[in-house]
Amino acid sequence: MLVSLTACWSSNDIDKMGVGVGLALDLAHPSPVEQELEKKGGGYPKTDKITLTYQFINPKSSSKEVSSTGPQQKAYLNVSETGDSIHQIIREFALREDGPMYSPHLKVIVISEALARTYRLDHLLDQNLRDNEIRPSCLVFISKDKALDALESKKQGELPAMHLIGISDNEDRSTRLFSPVSLARLTTNMNSGSSFLLQNLVSSEKEVKFAGAAVIKGRTKKWEGFLDERDLEGLTWITGKGKGGVVKSFDKKTGQLLVYEIKTMDSTITPKVDGDKISFEVTIESEGRLSEKWVTSGDPFDQGFLKKVEQTTEAEVQQLVKSVTNKIQKQFKADVAGFGNRLRIEYPRTWEQVKKDWDHTFSTVPITYSVHVKITDFGASGPMKK
Repeated sequence: MLVSLTACWSSNDIDKMGVGVGLALDLAHPSPVEQELEKKGGGYPKTDKITLTYQFINPKSSSKEVSSTGPQQKAYLNVSETGDSIHQIIREFALREDGPMYSPHLKVIVISEALARTYRLDHLLDQNLRDNEIRPSCLVFISKDKALDALESKKQGELPAMHLIGISDNEDRSTRLFSPVSLARLTTNMNSGSSFLLQNLVSSEKEVKFAGAAVIKGRTKKWEGFLDERDLEGLTWITGKGKGGVVKSFDKKTGQLLVYEIKTMDSTITPKVDGDKISFEVTIESEGRLSEKWVTSGDPFDQGFLKKVEQTTEAEVQQLVKSVTNKIQKQFKADVAGFGNRLRIEYPRTWEQVKKDWDHTFSTVPITYSVHVKITDFGASGPMKK
């Protein structure tokens, strides 16, 4: 009976485990330890293709404690290894670290643009997708620079991996923030054979910003190109998945600034099939508020002025969606906005005929846009009345 009541016999002390929260994948750049090993010999047979960096929580550091004997330690430890097999690289950490690696708390995977351009994404993430320890809610990003740079921070007590998670939660504040892609969602995208987007990161001096998105080609599963922040803003309007943000436009008469804050956004993509001809009509609707104006002669209490603001905002949105449509159709030839999915739902027989080479077909399909913006709120500020 005493044996059966024994609990936690397989437990490990958390301060003796390597709790991984972030993973970075870069083109090979061997560490000094690895370079020295190559000089002296004795290493295992491999080719230097990928450098994998694991970010571990540093159990010896606490953001609430300040050491009296020296500077506070960072809240994280980044450890890198280089090789050609993701799983073999991970097992190499057992030869360097004094505790077992623990991956169920892995939050983010960052892949460098250079690596995603060279190798297929499904190959790079195959081991992670098969590993039962890694949760499918783990988010995946692309880094314009080295992926390792996105897992660095100059703020004491900050975990860079958790910082990335925090930024991705700000969808309701900007239309230039793409909905985060988890491993589960990424698997669906890759299995469908459709092109898709991954949020792009830009790093400099241990600071990170979300900037645009990487286009992943459905057929090759490789990095195909880059949508800048303005492109991503237009794509958000096309999909109607924005949860908030602002649109900046300029008064036609004075050239002064006008800012519309988004409260709601909705988009309806309607496919049209006439014989062999396919086209799409996109209706975009939004309600919001006049949040800033530099037009001194404009009266926000005047319906005529508000109508002009709605028209300038609609014109700006039209320009955004047309610009990004031209880019994904003509430059990348990749449907990353979900047009093919709408065609599949409403015209399944037509979809079966074109799905094999849909990205190419999509590049020639006519798309028209109709944008309707309504200002329902303009704040309490207006001109002084005599």
